[in-house]
Amino acid sequence: MNTAFIPVRGGSKSIPLKNIKLINGKPLVYWTALASQNAECIDKVIIATDSEEIKSTVLNFGFDKLEVYDRDKTNAEDTSSTESVMLEYISKSNLKDEDLFFLIQATSPMLKAEHIDGMYNEFLAGKYDSMFTGVREKQFKWIQLPRPKGEGWGEGANLLQPVNYDYHNRPRRQEFEGLIAETGACYINSVGNIKRDQCRLSGNIGAYEMPSYTIYELDEPTDWIIVEELMKRV
Repeated sequence: MNTAFIPVRGGSKSIPLKNIKLINGKPLVYWTALASQNAECIDKVIIATDSEEIKSTVLNFGFDKLEVYDRDKTNAEDTSSTESVMLEYISKSNLKDEDLFFLIQATSPMLKAEHIDGMYNEFLAGKYDSMFTGVREKQFKWIQLPRPKGEGWGEGANLLQPVNYDYHNRPRRQEFEGLIAETGACYINSVGNIKRDQCRLSGNIGAYEMPSYTIYELDEPTDWIIVEELMKRV
């Protein structure tokens, strides 16, 4: 059994009822629900929500794989982790430890069925324990270090340190491997691993590389403008 699990809260602060706000004519959560519905590898789609308005909206999608799970409000607060609602659902379901659990984020509407199926095939071929969607970034990245306390901090000392390259030997972009950034769009793990490790990722972890434009997540109003336009073009 392969279950796609899409957690959506009613209490979004940055964009009220964000998960059913229209984007390109459809509620936001519609797009990842559609991708999950159309993915050949997915047997069941669970949308977990604490909102009656969201529940009513998604039940009108008419997707035959889709079910709504009424998540506990204690796991739908601003401080609630995604893992908390995953574990809540798993504890109340009849899923087996060997079943696969696809955590899918509604705020990644550019996720398509072919991405989910491609990720699943790569997961199986690589014999991974878990996998996440990622985008390869080739920017040179630096970290800001905290300023040391006390005396002896000399002028001109550098608080910035490179993360992924040696600035004395700057690589050509074509030859630079870069870093893989999680997009948050989709994660795969087994039910047994999630129960044991209390985490969406565990064991031998693989990264499924997605197109660069899928890095955007819908968290702020400006993200909405960018993603809505991208969805029309790709």
